[in-house]
Amino acid sequence: MSLTDSTATEIAKTASIASRLLATLAGAERNDALTALHEAILNSRDDILAANSRDVAAAERAVEAGILNQSVLKRLDLSRPGKFEDMLQGILSVRDLKDPVGNVTLRTLLDDGLTLEKVSCPIGVLLIIFEARPEVIANIAALAIKSGNAAILKAGGKESNESFITISKVISEAIARTQVPKSSIQLVQTREAVSSLLAENTYIDLVIPRGSKDLVRFVQENTKIPVLGHADGICSSYIHLDADLDIAVKVIVDSKTDYPAACNSLETLLVHEEVLESILPAVAEALLAKGVALRCDQPSKVALLSRIAATQRPLIQDAIESDYETEFLDLVLAVKTVPRDSANRTSLDFAIDHINTHSSKHTDMIITRSRTAAERFMNSVDSAGVFWNASTRFADGMRYGFGTEVGISTNKIHSRGPVGLDGLTIYKYKVRGQGQMAWDYSAGGGGRGWRHEALPL
Repeated sequence: MSLTDSTATEIAKTASIASRLLATLAGAERNDALTALHEAILNSRDDILAANSRDVAAAERAVEAGILNQSVLKRLDLSRPGKFEDMLQGILSVRDLKDPVGNVTLRTLLDDGLTLEKVSCPIGVLLIIFEARPEVIANIAALAIKSGNAAILKAGGKESNESFITISKVISEAIARTQVPKSSIQLVQTREAVSSLLAENTYIDLVIPRGSKDLVRFVQENTKIPVLGHADGICSSYIHLDADLDIAVKVIVDSKTDYPAACNSLETLLVHEEVLESILPAVAEALLAKGVALRCDQPSKVALLSRIAATQRPLIQDAIESDYETEFLDLVLAVKTVPRDSANRTSLDFAIDHINTHSSKHTDMIITRSRTAAERFMNSVDSAGVFWNASTRFADGMRYGFGTEVGISTNKIHSRGPVGLDGLTIYKYKVRGQGQMAWDYSAGGGGRGWRHEALPL
């Protein structure tokens, strides 16, 4: 990794050259680099945490001054229990995964002496623009190296500046001792570089923005380079009329309170009208005990006010329509009632329609005992993740077994959901022949026929 203040064209061109060299390295050589990366970060833990503490202190002052969101502060802090260890484990998990490069997924005998293969290969050069999370730099470096891609990293804000600089120097020194080209991973510091880099569609193959919806939308609107990412994480849960109470309480509380600032935390709770007085109060009590404010529609508010202790009632508030399209990233949850079946549509239809209309297509779940209802929900909800009786917090690359992730995608092309190694590879077709010509297979030429036989992989 190199810290650079070169021009955008120089940065992108250097990364493109490095990507070609990186793509030719053996899997063992790329894995050796990840081992070195892990050891370097582990040995530099004190220096990294010291730098991070300076960032956190500055961010705390900014939060107190009202110029920085509390959720950004939470994402910034590497000293939170398990966060540094997760960063280290993410590197090893990526290292130990199967090599994603060079896998043959199709092999066809076109004709005697003429074969076709579909082979996985790196995308090329990635531009990752991110905010606040300093562990991202290690995660992306590991994923890029393992998948054979060069990466240009640009912090979208100054909140993590000390952390990024310290981690980047550690990674740079580690990579310099391996076969991986040093310029495979570059950290860009100048704020002015973003717009210039977004114009480098000749050398940069994919942009991955990680941060606020404003950042993502800015990137999407200011580049011709393909963009992989999501603007919001508006995750919803629907409590069906036959939901198990214990499962509902556990899963919803975990989805909302495990890490409220995460994009996979729960933001909207849909509740079937028939369980407003049975399941919802127990769920609400557990959420209120954790300090969650519930922004309720009128039926759910009425059902709760008569059953919730007076000391907790200030946390039960009136919802407005925009609450159902808001990513709170905090201890706030919008609650809406799902009506009973009618002649025109079922309660399940209502829940599915609401989610498809208001969600950000990130992760949504249903709580029900019915396999039929669950499968219909999961087949009908148009989101990257659809869960049954499981916390939305499982929408994560490490929890999916991807080692770690470069981001979450709500796109419908190439890669969707948590993007790990497979999402950072594409494919190419390789044809091996012995001098054959297309003319040989035309009606006016040799008249040869195709065999098109599947060959073993």
